[in-house]
Amino acid sequence: MADEVNQVPQDESPKIPEVLPVLPLRDVVVYPYVIQPLSVSREVSIRAIDTALVEQRMILLVAQKQLEMDAPGPEDLYRVGTAALVMRVLKLPDGRVRALVQGVQRVKIEYFTETEGLFKARVEPLAEPEAPSGVETDALMRSVKQSLEKATTLGKSLPQEVLAIASNLDNPGRLADLVVSNLDLKLAQNQEALEIADPMRRLRKAHDMLLREIELLEVQQKITLEARGEMDKSQREYYLRQQLKAIQQELGEGSELAEEIQGFRDKLAKLKVPEEVMTEIERQLKKLERMHPDSSETAVTRTYLEWMTELPWGLTTEDNLDLKRAKQVLDEDHYGLAKIKDRLLEFLAVRKLKPDQRGTILCFVGPPGVGKTSLGRSIARALDRKFARISLGGVHDESEIRGHRRTYVGAMPGRIVQALHQAKTQNPVIMLDEVDKIGRDLRGDPSAALLEVLDPEQNNTFRDHYLNVPLDLSNVLFLANANELEPVHPAFRDRMEIIHLSSYTLEEKHAIAESHLIPRQMEKHGLKAKHLVYAGKGLRAIITGYTREAGLRQLEREIGGVCRKVARSVADGTWKAKVTLTDKNIQTYLGPLKFIPDERLQKPRVGVVTGLAWTSTGGEVLFVETLSMPGKGGLLLTGQLGDVMKESAQAALSYIRSRSEAFQIDPEVFQKRDLHIHFPEGAIPKDGPSAGLAMATALLSTLTGVPIKNTVAMTGEIDLRGDALAIGGLKEKSLAALRLGIHDIVIPHANRKDLDEIEPAVRKHLRFHPVRHVEEVFELALEGWVRPEKRKKSGSRR
Repeated sequence: MADEVNQVPQDESPKIPEVLPVLPLRDVVVYPYVIQPLSVSREVSIRAIDTALVEQRMILLVAQKQLEMDAPGPEDLYRVGTAALVMRVLKLPDGRVRALVQGVQRVKIEYFTETEGLFKARVEPLAEPEAPSGVETDALMRSVKQSLEKATTLGKSLPQEVLAIASNLDNPGRLADLVVSNLDLKLAQNQEALEIADPMRRLRKAHDMLLREIELLEVQQKITLEARGEMDKSQREYYLRQQLKAIQQELGEGSELAEEIQGFRDKLAKLKVPEEVMTEIERQLKKLERMHPDSSETAVTRTYLEWMTELPWGLTTEDNLDLKRAKQVLDEDHYGLAKIKDRLLEFLAVRKLKPDQRGTILCFVGPPGVGKTSLGRSIARALDRKFARISLGGVHDESEIRGHRRTYVGAMPGRIVQALHQAKTQNPVIMLDEVDKIGRDLRGDPSAALLEVLDPEQNNTFRDHYLNVPLDLSNVLFLANANELEPVHPAFRDRMEIIHLSSYTLEEKHAIAESHLIPRQMEKHGLKAKHLVYAGKGLRAIITGYTREAGLRQLEREIGGVCRKVARSVADGTWKAKVTLTDKNIQTYLGPLKFIPDERLQKPRVGVVTGLAWTSTGGEVLFVETLSMPGKGGLLLTGQLGDVMKESAQAALSYIRSRSEAFQIDPEVFQKRDLHIHFPEGAIPKDGPSAGLAMATALLSTLTGVPIKNTVAMTGEIDLRGDALAIGGLKEKSLAALRLGIHDIVIPHANRKDLDEIEPAVRKHLRFHPVRHVEEVFELALEGWVRPEKRKKSGSRR
């Protein structure tokens, strides 16, 4: 229950003390003789009111400059405020305080003091000069009173007692304060009026502010009257249009709306619309006939009917299931990819034998630029079907798939319906592009909405929120592509058959560039064979010296760069003879080489291992560097490593320490020296366990001083017993090693089965060394290293 503190009689006229407790006001200015209710919740403000009650019930009310500041200091407050009398205080159960204060006099703040969390200020009353009596003063006061009454007639909401008080006031300063306190002014304007001590200046200021308020009220009233006039005009136009409609019907003439409705019916006559859909369209047509042509609801219904009548109801293309032609199309569009093409031909063969077969949705997974989207186009071309692509990268609203309900302004159908509208057929090939980059937030998960689209048992009655009728998607051939599978929703992934596309080899890039990229860029830049020829070594120099990618996009850009240089010389007349691009003159057209052999591969080095990593953009070579330094046995890991990678480093070090005696490492090394493992390119996050073997090899090399062969790369996870565990992405990692000219690769023995996935053309350039234990890695990678067991037999120290 609220507690009410005793109130002071209003007829007292207290003296103003020299020092007053300070109550900062957030968005109000209190004027002398004005009674103002305040709601106080800040601790410092409540403490100021309590202090005022204990002392002389006088308090300093001063506005703060920034409204949003919760704990203002002396520098955040204005220097002029109002000394006020606390008339009544009401303490609420939630800790807040309501106070009724009355301004007494303007005061100027000389300085602030702070004791025990309470602000006080030494103040000096601002003397108010006596207003001159005379005609000018009387005229100004009368003008202000009349303006106040005029503002009330124009709609300004003022209490009746304010008008009554104003009519009886004969003090210019008090009249000015009363007027300003009842206008909707900004805090700075209120403070400006408070700081004017001269009553006549203050009254003129109040008069100007009041005139400004009257101007605003007149404009507001004008806008209101115009809006009301527009409504009356709209109603009048409606009645006239109804009369015009009746006259046109009598004369047998049609209206624009009637012509539109007839146009919709003509479109429907050419389509095989399902009965349920036709019923809904007819209902909307009848609704449109009864509407006003210019109403907003008419526009919504018209747009809906345009979508419904332009969808390809019952329109399909006939499939071409000639497998020989399909193979020819795939070979024309894509080089290599033998396994992928075989799987696609099997897919088409099943559809030929069983046309109504609702097969698995194919999902192509691979690095950027390897031809995932273009494979979809080739399938559509082989089947003689229309092709549509739905880009899902960054889509995070479920309504993007299912559409928005028509109740929303600007509602549209979802991406699936838009794709059918674009293809103009009910059985196109639709490529769901970048399904691994679908977002999710509070507006829903688009992946969940796609589950119905991709389920053959459900998609024959797919309902878009905008259309709100069943739509048969069972004849649509859905394909998908992604760079990586981990982000894809598990239930979404379960509905698709995954087909992996790997990085292109040097030979494949060379062949694709000759057969596809160079002709395309030559045609694009208006060049002919007489202008430019790419020699074999020149093309190879572009691939190895200017690109390092899994796909072909950067290669095509570099080829285009050469074509632009030649096209310019042809255009400006400086071209004289056919340009033959070789490895000798390549830098003339593309500048210095972007990728040069890494110095770390020039010779064996202590503590530097060539590791292999897999990313969503293909395989990468990852160097592991280690260093020993004086310390206390700590392990420092740098290079923006993830938790899994850090734990793998700890496991590698633990194994080395457990075998320190066998490796002839002084145990005190682990107490008196720190070890630092670093992965270069620290701006790129790295994680995963597959660098375990590499880190163990680098650590042993650093602790024993034995160099590591620069011709060996490795990948594999390590456990605490030193066993080499299987990893993923072997093919991509192998291609990355081959790009750098490394031919010996150490892999876990469990990954031997994955070697069959690597094409023979690639395997002939590589030597794989399967290992079961990390000490086999040491023998292969460390120069002159002999395993401890063999060392005892041979008597070797290493």
